Amino acid sequence: MFENELVSNLPNITEIAFKPIHKNYLKVILFNVLLIFTAALLGIYLASYYNFLEGISPYVYLIYIAFIIVFIFTVLLLYFGFKKRKYAVRQKDISYKSGLFYKKITTVPFSRVQHIEVDESPFSRFFKLASLSVFTAGDSSDDLEIKGITKKEAIEIKEFISQKINE
Repeated sequence: MFENELVSNLPNITEIAFKPIHKNYLKVILFNVLLIFTAALLGIYLASYYNFLEGISPYVYLIYIAFIIVFIFTVLLLYFGFKKRKYAVRQKDISYKSGLFYKKITTVPFSRVQHIEVDESPFSRFFKLASLSVFTAGDSSDDLEIKGITKKEAIEIKEFISQKINE
């Protein structure tokens, strides 16, 4: 006879001791944003200098003001959102949480892991940081990605998960 009993004592994932992302990763994020905004600002300047924006030339100062406001708002969101990025490696799974307004917790059990990658971007490499991507079966994208941990730690986590998979 089939029985499907109600679970009354669920584990509380918010009680996990999450570890914060390395503080130097904030520098990497802010540097990347600064590069993007600098390129966009240069584009706006060149467009106004060479009169590509003829119809809005009298209002170009408003574009600069709006651009600066968006830049400041973006930096503040990234700064406060950065503090919410945390991860935890346990005996049977790995979890990552993030989000300032929309909070998200992703947990991947080791039994579903297909492979793991450790990647370094050029700016992250300067600070000896890496990202760890965990892939599960049936999906072409990474199911869990932790950016901004030390390369040493990323390799240790990768080896730990690989060992657990092979047990």
